[in-house]
Amino acid sequence: MRVVSIEPTFGELGVATPGAWFDTACVRWRELLVDHANCEKKAASTALSFLFSYAADAELTDRLSRLAREELRHFEQVQKLMREMRVPWTKLSPSRYADGLRRAVSTAEPQRQLDLMVIGAFIEARSCERFVGLAPRLPAPMGAFYGGLAASEARHNALYHRLAQRHALTHGLDCERAFARLATVEAELVTSPDPQFRFHSGLPV
Repeated sequence: MRVVSIEPTFGELGVATPGAWFDTACVRWRELLVDHANCEKKAASTALSFLFSYAADAELTDRLSRLAREELRHFEQVQKLMREMRVPWTKLSPSRYADGLRRAVSTAEPQRQLDLMVIGAFIEARSCERFVGLAPRLPAPMGAFYGGLAASEARHNALYHRLAQRHALTHGLDCERAFARLATVEAELVTSPDPQFRFHSGLPV
């Protein structure tokens, strides 16, 4: 089976993050940092959930176990930055973003696995896009740290994209259709008014 190589790109994102989100992030950077720590934990947890749900897929479990370890290292780095910048840990309610995407996931396999991997690709692509946008806007050391993380998110996006494509080819599923369907959901979540401010929140209100 031949899997086409896909370069890290924001191409699957249907819309760009609204400028108002970046403006808010520069003012509410403390909340952003705390939620970023939560996001890194969730990213590791998501990768591990694939290991339990799809344990028979050796390539998937090998790749995502490594990704989970990297996400946990990022979490440790965010915690260190929080201490350096004297940002206390505060409990935040979950963002509507991931939950909104998961509501669109098929309940039947093998489509469910494809949808979940597509969502993983979208989350990493959106994270990368926001890190790239935040890096020049935020002061050191936060801006420099976010600039460095962008490359990791691009790699993670490409990994989920390749795994999704491989799974689709194996099971005769339409990968492009899954990306197109979930792109509509993702675009609505990041551009619609959002009463919360989170790393993956929508238009600030």
